[in-house]
Amino acid sequence: MGNISYKLLSAKKLPKTDREQAVLLGLVELYLKLGKPIGSVTLQEHGFETLSSATIRNYFSKLESQGFLKQQHTSGGRIPTDAAFRLYADTYKGHGIIESGQEDVLLAALKKEGKEVATLIHQAAEVLSDMTKCAVFVSTPRFDQDFVQTIRLIELDASQLLSIVITDFGVIRTETIYLESSLSPTFLRSAEEYFLWRMSKGEKPFFRDDGETKLAQRLYNEIMVRHVVGYANFSQEEVLRTGLSKLLSYPEFNDAMALAGSLSLLEDEAQMRILLRQCTLKNELTYWIGDDLCPALPPGSDCAALAIPYRINQATAGAIAILGPTRMPYRNLFGLSRLVSESLSRMLTESVYKYRITFRQPKSAAEITNNKNLLENKND
Repeated sequence: MGNISYKLLSAKKLPKTDREQAVLLGLVELYLKLGKPIGSVTLQEHGFETLSSATIRNYFSKLESQGFLKQQHTSGGRIPTDAAFRLYADTYKGHGIIESGQEDVLLAALKKEGKEVATLIHQAAEVLSDMTKCAVFVSTPRFDQDFVQTIRLIELDASQLLSIVITDFGVIRTETIYLESSLSPTFLRSAEEYFLWRMSKGEKPFFRDDGETKLAQRLYNEIMVRHVVGYANFSQEEVLRTGLSKLLSYPEFNDAMALAGSLSLLEDEAQMRILLRQCTLKNELTYWIGDDLCPALPPGSDCAALAIPYRINQATAGAIAILGPTRMPYRNLFGLSRLVSESLSRMLTESVYKYRITFRQPKSAAEITNNKNLLENKND
């Protein structure tokens, strides 16, 4: 997670009842920094000089019996459990830290003007992933007043064609179209020119015969109808993800099974939506540590996630989440995620005002059915 250093809690002059928690939080802080079991002497040398090593060991023993610490070896130091990480996160939830230079880097990366609001959300996810060295996933609303900018065609094989629709707002949608026979590269390029001509963005291309003209027309109609239907029927938030390879840099994921377990969440859009919706419903910074992520991840997974909502015109529009090992620098991630949320919210709001863009949240199947029934009742 980088070389992040914080001033550790000190037990000096603390009431006796608070020293135990100070020792626990200090151990978690030091473990996040060093990534190895913490012994009593090591902790004593990092902010707890007023306590003897024997006293610290007594606290360790008590905290272990309470389920906050564990030992990998009888004579080894202690490491925090998920319960300890939760307590640490609860303690510092409202006290995030931004390291020197991080704000400048983030704001420079997000400094973009224009109506490509989808691209802006992508950039926010990318910069957050780069700065945290974690995987990031984000839910997005549906932006209206978006128009098709261009369409690309790629032949996958003799019977499959991939269409790529790119919109003014930076949205990219793909569809697979099945073919009766293979198409030549020359025809595919002419078909793309035909699509632009149909959208009043170019000259009408030349086709060899009426068969090619009719095929280009059929492809255009198929692609546009699919796009319009998908655009109009918005029943689930779109989920973007990035930074999966960042997890390879952590020792926790050197094991193939551990990596596969953590990535399973990032391959399951339904589970990602559940976490993101929980965050948007709470409308605040939310986190899941260890088994909190079940059933999205298998029990015992050494993972944690945190999410924060972002807003447009003060209305919650979606959430952006970070996934990494339980040994996260929570205080820094809390600070960075809030900074990203605030910056993204401000820039999206400015774009929406400037370009008169509206947005909408998905409607569930139940809502669609209820609206349909209401309309039918009115017509009776």
